[in-house]
Amino acid sequence: MRYLPLTDTDRADMLERVGANSIDDLFVDVPALAQLDGPIRELPMHASEMAVERHMKTRAGKNLAAGDAPFFLGAGAYRHHVPASVDTVIQRGEFLTAYTPYQPEIAQGTLQMLFEFQTQVARLYGCAVANASLYDGSTACWEAVAMASRVTKRKRAVLSGALHPHYSEVVKTMAQFTGDAIADAHPAIQPEPDTDGLIARIDDDTACVVVQYPDILGRISDLSVVAEAAHAKGALLVVVNTEPVALGAIKSPGELGADIVVGEGQAIGVGLQFGGPYLGLFAVRNPKHVRQMPGRLCGETTDAEGKRGFVLTLSTREQHIRREKATSNICTNSGLCALAFSVHMTLLGEKGLRELAAENHRLACAAADRLSQVPGVTVLNNAYFNEFTLMLDGRPARDIVRDLADRGVLGGVSLGRLYPGVEALEQALLVAVTEMTTHEDIETLAAELEALLKEQAQ
Repeated sequence: MRYLPLTDTDRADMLERVGANSIDDLFVDVPALAQLDGPIRELPMHASEMAVERHMKTRAGKNLAAGDAPFFLGAGAYRHHVPASVDTVIQRGEFLTAYTPYQPEIAQGTLQMLFEFQTQVARLYGCAVANASLYDGSTACWEAVAMASRVTKRKRAVLSGALHPHYSEVVKTMAQFTGDAIADAHPAIQPEPDTDGLIARIDDDTACVVVQYPDILGRISDLSVVAEAAHAKGALLVVVNTEPVALGAIKSPGELGADIVVGEGQAIGVGLQFGGPYLGLFAVRNPKHVRQMPGRLCGETTDAEGKRGFVLTLSTREQHIRREKATSNICTNSGLCALAFSVHMTLLGEKGLRELAAENHRLACAAADRLSQVPGVTVLNNAYFNEFTLMLDGRPARDIVRDLADRGVLGGVSLGRLYPGVEALEQALLVAVTEMTTHEDIETLAAELEALLKEQAQ
């Protein structure tokens, strides 16, 4: 029996107040293909709790879990080893239920943790200041675009074609409400990023240029060239990083001239977790921009007795100041995920992060070398960290991914799935390799891929 506390009159009053004729009007922005046209047909209209549990367990049993098969998925979410000590620490009572430390005098532990987290992110990104985290990488990307608009007083953002398409879509969705013009593109299928093409799109009205590092195809570009071109036009360079482990091996974006660096922190301490919750990272290179940063910052101070203490230093969101003065209204602080990131980063230290990055790259090189030996497979990239693009001869990558899954191999992400309708990307397969990948896994992927392509050729 459903619980329906509202009457038809209640619903009619609410619809009238918001100016809608029917409940369906509230969903006009949802594409028709994403809307149900009736009840879910595979499910009964009613059942006992025990029957529902059995049914859902049966359906869940059809999943192929990340730890149960050779796993090569990436594209912004990566399978790394998370030490058991991370989970132990974040489940301590004083951390597990912590939210926003509005009363600093009784939240010193949470504030200190966030302060240390900010320090780690700032050093990782090569920046002066980082905030106390955001909702996830894609919304952090939008926040950077909005911040650049405030700093430059301009309303045009140039997005690299090699920016993750989900990040691009979030930016375009939010820009509908701010009037920002978003110039995006599709990635060029070539070994090196199209840096010249990106620079050619920067004009005198550009507030920021947004690039991904490494990009959606796994390529690594020279950000300093883009930074120089952006700055020459008075624009800011925003760099997105979806794989923070990479920064243990390659130069930080701040070192290469990035003004704002954002990204996804999931790869360190958080785990895949069925797609979330994840962790948005945000930092700026120039301290003068700190007051335009979204979210909140924790700072270190001394109390009346001269003892070390921590406080919320800047909190420029609508919960703290007038809504029209807020730098953002969506800048949720992912406190527990930030803690997991910070604990894992502390356990690694600088030396451990560099060693972890080196192992990721070593295994990725081994995988690329082996897969390039498969007839009909070409490695696109000249340079990569732990993720690279394969071009498959004669068959769409989406079909290959499905067939590999049927054979017990999670073989990568089809770029045709990320860019539906873009013919040039239909045969591109994005493969990610981490320290969790074994040489046996690589050999299995190569063998199964070779068998599938041979079947196609016949």
